[in-house]
Amino acid sequence: MTRHFLYPSTMYASAQPSEVTTILGSCVAVCLWDRTSGIGGINHYMLPTWNGMELASPKYGNIAIERLVERMVQLGCRTNNLVAKIFGGGEVISFSSNIMHIGQRNIMVAEEMLDEKHIPIIGRSTGGNSGRKIIYNTHTGEVLQCYIKSNITK
Repeated sequence: MTRHFLYPSTMYASAQPSEVTTILGSCVAVCLWDRTSGIGGINHYMLPTWNGMELASPKYGNIAIERLVERMVQLGCRTNNLVAKIFGGGEVISFSSNIMHIGQRNIMVAEEMLDEKHIPIIGRSTGGNSGRKIIYNTHTGEVLQCYIKSNITK
């Protein structure tokens, strides 16, 4: 089994069994898995939606999810066999007046886009005020998670 560390604003999908590790704060990771073929993929996005100004990169949730689904189809998956697990979206940095709520908005983008694509969310660990380290097995769809506490206050 290959091992891969997933950096923010990237994605990974493979027909070969892989173990993918990433660390999330307000970022969200969507893990997709094809129940029939055992093919899996994951993204790690930082912001909810692309504003149309910069490059349309997987830094944005709407782009990252769309590209991950496209990649899974390229690998031979059928969208009606896909299931999803979502992680992250924590408010790990406290501001006295946090009007941005990036984590919550990142979660909402995943929920809305997966619903539009009729991909059921079968597992999740989102929100709260802790970061997360996840390890995703692309072959089995299993995800291991541990919380990371943050004491950062601004």
